[in-house]
Amino acid sequence: MKFGAVPVADALGAIAVHSIRQGDFVLKKGTKIGPAEIAALIAAGVKEITVARLDPGDVSEDQAAADIAAAIKDGGVHVDRAFTGRCNLFAEKAGVLVIDRNSIDALNRIDEAITVATLLAYKPVVEGEMIATVKVIPFAVTGTACHQAVSAAVKVKPIIRVAPYKVHRVGVVSTVLPGLSPKVIEKTLKITAARIAPAGAKIIAERRVSHEQTALAQAIDELLKAGAELVIVFGASAIADRRDVIPAAVEAVGGEIEHFGMPVDPGNLMLIGRARGQAVLGAPGCARSPKENGFDWVLMRLLAGLPVTRADITGMGVGGLLMEIVTRPQPREEDVPETGRRVAAVLLAAGRSTRMGAVNKMLAEIGGKSLVRIAAEQAVASRAQPVIVVTGHEREKVEVALKGLPVRLVHNPDYSEGLGTSLKAGIASVPQEADAAIVCLADMPQVDAALIDRLISAFDPERGALVVVPSIDGRRGNPVVWSRRFFHDLMSIQGDIGARHLIGNYAEAVVEVPVAGDAALTDVDTPESLSAVKAEIERA
Repeated sequence: MKFGAVPVADALGAIAVHSIRQGDFVLKKGTKIGPAEIAALIAAGVKEITVARLDPGDVSEDQAAADIAAAIKDGGVHVDRAFTGRCNLFAEKAGVLVIDRNSIDALNRIDEAITVATLLAYKPVVEGEMIATVKVIPFAVTGTACHQAVSAAVKVKPIIRVAPYKVHRVGVVSTVLPGLSPKVIEKTLKITAARIAPAGAKIIAERRVSHEQTALAQAIDELLKAGAELVIVFGASAIADRRDVIPAAVEAVGGEIEHFGMPVDPGNLMLIGRARGQAVLGAPGCARSPKENGFDWVLMRLLAGLPVTRADITGMGVGGLLMEIVTRPQPREEDVPETGRRVAAVLLAAGRSTRMGAVNKMLAEIGGKSLVRIAAEQAVASRAQPVIVVTGHEREKVEVALKGLPVRLVHNPDYSEGLGTSLKAGIASVPQEADAAIVCLADMPQVDAALIDRLISAFDPERGALVVVPSIDGRRGNPVVWSRRFFHDLMSIQGDIGARHLIGNYAEAVVEVPVAGDAALTDVDTPESLSAVKAEIERA
């Protein structure tokens, strides 16, 4: 291919390398120049133009891209029409993308003019999703390079294909130990059902049995006899060894353990076995979470009927560190007393009280004391240290109401933008030595020091109790203890919303503390609610 600047009159039959704009005249890059274009260029005052001209034997960019794309694609893949040297490949159906990595690398080394890019191998894809693209960089490539690429692809085919989902009947066994809430199992089943739904798979049956070999083996046997094509076991206790309860149960039904452990985090404690021709997965604890983890990498391949060998598992290390696991227990610092961690209190008292009318609810009184002072006194009387009060609306009056109390005052000038700004101001002021913060609302006058201390006592990072919430008959209330590991998330909240959605995101880190009464649910937002709380306190 010849390339360079030529007089406009000599550009007939060549390809414009760059777009040209001259007044109202536009010549787009890639346009083949004919007599009309030459006349227009001359009329526009263009004297010289950079062009490309194909040599005999060259293959145009679109033709080369189309030929190579057709050569690399296989089952379940649709090739779109090539344009501007690019030809895109799409999934014809939902499935798992299978790619011959070595062949893609080899194609990209043939000639710098030829490039092939794909999604990650073994990625679950949906119908119509773009999975790869072939791009020819110049306007043409030599016939030799194009022929070499096509021949190499045909020789090793298939290079890119979509393996359709084949496994649709899944059985689930949950083992049970004292202290494992039925709600955890219910949530795990719900998350698992959602996880396998894109593959067209369903949970056909589930069993809940004690965490011991005989009961578990019987449950696995029942599910296999019921027609399960895949059995997933969620243990109440993590698998610690190939001789542990779950692998022993798989072997007890005549199965074998193919591999235990994987270099993907989260997901290390994954077990893959097989019994009666069907796969049996010992799920790691992270599989109870909807977030991507090593369990997904293996599960989706199995649902597509793809083998997952020991070599496949051990080859997952590069790229296997998926995220920092904020819920993972951390070693206890030597200077932390056994009686508990250091927890600060953040009392939010910045709101405008719009539903109270002309009255600032922070200053409304019960028994001669303002709501903000009642809440602050209880926080001060608790184990929380220090107590940080975030002010905003009528700052000076709120500060007067708190006079004499050993609290740290933090003003939020952006309080009118919503609760999120006050939460950010308060968390930002928590001292570095604090391991957590209990976020309290100043319009909840029935939350006392005893409740605050109960929640703080339940905070236990070594056992994964990183978020502590009070629970009344299944309803979650306030205040809430948050580990420092979530401070970044708390400070990212915007608008007039609290942190409730984060509790859902990190459900595995949440501990509920059952409490009596309605103190953790009752706030003062209206004159009517103020009167009701007054009456209840007076009756007490």
